[in-house]
Order: sequence, then structure tokens, then C-alpha cells
Amino acid sequence: MSTPGGSLYLVPNSLDFGIDGADAAVPIEDVLPLGVLCIAARLEHWVAESARSTRAFLKRVDRVVPLARPLQQIAIVELPRPSKGAKAPAAPDLKPLLAPLRAGVDLGLISEAGLPAVADPGAALVQAAHAEHIAVVALPGPSSLLLALAASGLNGQSFAFVGYLPVEAGARAARLRELEALSRRAQQTQILIETPYRNAAMLDALLAHLQPGTRVSLSCGLTAPGAFTRTDSVGAWRASAASLPADRPVVFAFLAG
Repeated sequence: MSTPGGSLYLVPNSLDFGIDGADAAVPIEDVLPLGVLCIAARLEHWVAESARSTRAFLKRVDRVVPLARPLQQIAIVELPRPSKGAKAPAAPDLKPLLAPLRAGVDLGLISEAGLPAVADPGAALVQAAHAEHIAVVALPGPSSLLLALAASGLNGQSFAFVGYLPVEAGARAARLRELEALSRRAQQTQILIETPYRNAAMLDALLAHLQPGTRVSLSCGLTAPGAFTRTDSVGAWRASAASLPADRPVVFAFLAG
């Protein structure tokens, strides 16, 4: 049961973060419900993956629903990033970020793209809120992972998001073979992502190490102009090479036969 106080709103963002070009950004009202924009417009305290991208998001919201106060007066605090170099870095203390909620003020949590706390460091803040019995409200919006799965035609009844694969070629190949064996055994779709500049390398690895009958699906730049999804067998992909952009996010998925 939640305690009296503010609510932590999980506010979805659009999926076009990092896509270059003035024509790449879609109108925010095309990808987020009006009700979500109204809530975002009234929130005066935010925790964000990036303050810069959050300010850009709020400017887009303001064009549709005027912000409750000027952008310069809205408090945006970035999630602390884990320290680099340590083998097992201590988890950052997120309790101070919940201070507005304890004071009875609503707080927004936002990612750079898509749903916060899904493939996103914001999950730790949600966990901290639950530990203090703070109300958590997830708002509807686009998730590239689920949109890609829906468009893929692969098994949507059993699937797993496995995040990023190892960068080192040998380790990546071993991980792909492991995931393909699991996919075949459980008939489970495997979903993964990659940093856009390594999109081509990821596709090359999939086609090099998966079996010809395994179906591979790519969803590129979802919800942005020029977005596409293609699903085909590894054998068909090998016969018809595809070129992937190095500046657009791609969701990769595969299902072994």
C-alpha cells in the first residue's frame, strides 16, 4: 500500500532520439497520447537519463500542451552513472532523488527514448520508490522492443530481451550460438540491441553464426520517417544483403526453426 505523498510517473519518450535530420522527428502527438502530454506538461520535477534530451522533450510537449511553468524553472536531475573501472561498483544512493515525492510533489522519470525503466537505468529508481511504498504510475507510450516484436512475425508468446551482446568477436559468436540453441529448444524469440554505429557488424555476426533456417528480423528507426521491418531466414538474408544505417537504432530479433 502506498504512503501519502507524490506519485512517480514513468513518462515515455519518443523513439527518435539520436536520429539526425530535421525531418526525422515526428510530431510528439503522433506517438504519445494526449493524456500523457498533459501529465508531462504539469510536472515540475524530473529524474532523467539526460537533462539535455529531457529539455528537448519538454519543448516538444510545450508546443502541444503548454508547460505549467517556464522550462528554466523545471527541476531536472540526472540519474547518477555507475563509476567506471570498478569490477563491482557500489550502487548509487537514489534516495535523495525521491525527496519531492516525500514532500507530496509528483515526480517524472524519463529515458532518452521509449519507456523508462525498460532496458534503461531508471529501473533502479522505480525499485527505490517501491521500497518506500511510493505510488508508481506507468504511462502508455512506444517501446521499440515490443513494436519490433509485433512487427517481426516471430513468436510473441515466448520471448526474451537479452540486451547487448559482447563486442569481442569470439565471445559474441559463442553467445549467439548459445541463444540460438535456447531459441530452438524453447521456441523463444531472442531480442537484442546494438549501438547504431555497430549495426552492420551485428547483422554480419548474426548471418555468420546462425543457422540458415533461423529467422532474423530487423526493425530500423521505428516510428520515424523511413522506418522499416524485415523478417527473413538467415539463408535469404545472405542471398540478399542489406545495408543498415549507422545513425539509427535497430532492434534485432531471431527465432530458430
